[in-house]
Amino acid sequence: MLKKEYPEEGEFVVGTVIKVQNYGAFVSLDEFPDKEGFIHIAEIASGWVKRIRNHIKEKQKVVCKVMHVDMSKGHVDLSLKRVNDHQKRDKIKEWKNNQKAFRLMEMLAEALNKSFEECYDEFGKTLIERYGSLYDAFEDTAYDPDSLENEGFQGDWVESFKQIAQDNIAIQFVDIKGYLDVRSWKPDGIIYIRDALAKAEESEFEDVTIEVHYLGAPHFSVTVTAPDYKIAEEEMKKAVARAEEEIIKHGGELTFHRKIDE
Repeated sequence: MLKKEYPEEGEFVVGTVIKVQNYGAFVSLDEFPDKEGFIHIAEIASGWVKRIRNHIKEKQKVVCKVMHVDMSKGHVDLSLKRVNDHQKRDKIKEWKNNQKAFRLMEMLAEALNKSFEECYDEFGKTLIERYGSLYDAFEDTAYDPDSLENEGFQGDWVESFKQIAQDNIAIQFVDIKGYLDVRSWKPDGIIYIRDALAKAEESEFEDVTIEVHYLGAPHFSVTVTAPDYKIAEEEMKKAVARAEEEIIKHGGELTFHRKIDE
């Protein structure tokens, strides 16, 4: 099986509302074929719900939290009100990524002249164990073509997997910005400021770029572009530390701000 038969309690699921009654709503579970869940009116929204259809409608796509599962009766109790906006966004993103990964695996299976199930049994399950999800495996491979070999994978499917990943997954980069005030009181201080800013722009990673721009003495902007926010924040800290060390060495000073000083 590619999926569990039922969701687990506490899990977030994507569903489509198929019927709304005065006492609750029935939802088909998009990730679990032929399975339905039920949202009692008390779990539709916080506070008293006077008109249930003001909160939920047929054919609406919803993200719910699984409250209880009774596999013997086929019952899945859901909650709509216990899902916050952040959880909803994350679940929708995960669901869309999983759908895309499924389509890419179908493309791969066709290219290899194998069935989806054969590919899943041969290497799909192991990819999920190693990367966390099929989509993460495709994304990591698009980002680093040597990722599969580095993880120990080999076989006639590897090159096709790489090609499909690189052709269909667009790597998203993020930008973060900060501001530097850099001062030197020496006659040739401009040279030391220039050297300090050059230090800030150094990067040890090919996929991280750091750019410093002059805004008017003593203000400069610094922009870090990286594959994700965590890496960007770490590289911003390193860039500021390098510049600060360099300017202090020559008797100057540096301050860092998230927002530009008025």
